[in-house]
Amino acid sequence: MDSIDSRRGEGSGDIVKEQALTLARTAKDPGQALNLLREYLQTLVLRSFHECEAFRHLAFVGGTALRLLHGLPRFSEDLDFSMVSAKGYAGMEWMAKVKRDLLLAGFDPLVTWNDRKVVHTGWIRLAGLLYDAGLSALPEQRLAVKLEIDTHPPSGAHCERQLVTRNVAFLLQYYDLSSMLAGKLHAVITRKYAKGRDWFDLMWYLTQRPPIEANVKMLQKALNQTQGAGKYDAREWRNLVGKKLASLDMKVVAADVRPFLERPQDAALLTRDNLSGMLFVK
Repeated sequence: MDSIDSRRGEGSGDIVKEQALTLARTAKDPGQALNLLREYLQTLVLRSFHECEAFRHLAFVGGTALRLLHGLPRFSEDLDFSMVSAKGYAGMEWMAKVKRDLLLAGFDPLVTWNDRKVVHTGWIRLAGLLYDAGLSALPEQRLAVKLEIDTHPPSGAHCERQLVTRNVAFLLQYYDLSSMLAGKLHAVITRKYAKGRDWFDLMWYLTQRPPIEANVKMLQKALNQTQGAGKYDAREWRNLVGKKLASLDMKVVAADVRPFLERPQDAALLTRDNLSGMLFVK
C-alpha cells in the first residue's frame, strides 16, 4: 500500500472543517454525529473526483450512491466505484488531488492507495476531527473512509449522470437502479456472512414503487464471474435470495445495520416474514 504525499498549500482555511463540525453538532447522538462527519468527508472526495474528471472513467455504485442519489435512509462507510473506461484511468493521481484538496480545506489527511489487486483500494484518514467534534478523547484518532474501485466489473450495466448537491456540488456518473439492484443481489446471494446493510438495502429496493426490475443479464455475468458459469440462474434470484434468507439470524442482521440508520427503529422492520413477503408478492 502506497502513502500519497503532498504539500500543504498556502491560503488553506478552516471554513470547510468548521462546516463539518457544525453539521456534527446538529446530531441527536454521537453515532449520528459520526455518520454525518463521515458523509461530509465522502462528499468532499466525490467533489474532488468530479473536478479531476474521474467520472469519465468511473461509475458510482453501492450504498453511498443509493443514499446520495435516491435517498436511502441509511449512512454508509465506503465509497464504491466500477470502472467503465480504462483509457485515462489515473487512480493514484485522483487520490493525490483528494489529499491536496483536504489539506487546503484545513484537514490533516493521511491518504493511501493500493492498486495491486483487481479492486483498487484507497483510505482517507483525518486526524483531529473526531477530537474536535467531541467524539474522541484522543486527538490522534482518525476518521476513516474507504474507497474501492472495481477495475474488472461484470459487463451489462447501464449508466446515468446527475448533478448532486450535498454539502458541495458535483456531477456523478453512476449505475442506474436496475444495475445497482443487480449488484446488491449478487452480494446478498454470494456473501459468506450476513451483512445487515445488504438486507436493509434490499428491503428498500423491494419497497420502491413502481417496482425496480433487476438487470438480470448483468447479475448473471456477475454470478458467472465469481461463482463459475452454470452454478446459478440469475432469473431465479428471488428463490436464491429466499434460501439465503432462511439461514439468517435476523437479530444479528438488524443489529449490524442499526447504527447506520437515520431512524434506528427501522431495524425492527428487518424480519424474515417481512422480507419473504416482499420477495414473493402474490
